[in-house]
Amino acid sequence: MMQVKVEMTKAEAFRQVYAVGAIGGHSPYDFRIAFYNDSAKVVENEVQVIERRIDNEIILSPLAAKELSAWLQSHVQEYEKTFGAIKGPSQQTGNKDAAGTQHIQGYL
Repeated sequence: MMQVKVEMTKAEAFRQVYAVGAIGGHSPYDFRIAFYNDSAKVVENEVQVIERRIDNEIILSPLAAKELSAWLQSHVQEYEKTFGAIKGPSQQTGNKDAAGTQHIQGYL
């Protein structure tokens, strides 16, 4: 059986982007994941305005999406085995309002 060697390089335009969340969906042909960051803007009529900026969108084939899901799950399990359970904001501080709604990234 022939062996395969993969050599990885970074494109000239490579950049790292930090994201606080992701949104997306799928069609019969691909999965799309857009990564975003939130920042508090102003309070208008007692409503906190959050700017949600989408910095990148990744488009994956169904097979690549499934492989990414397995890879992420494996790394989350490894992380939690080492550092303990990853908890969402409401699990950490009870960060919910009177109606039981979870706040967005601690901005409210």
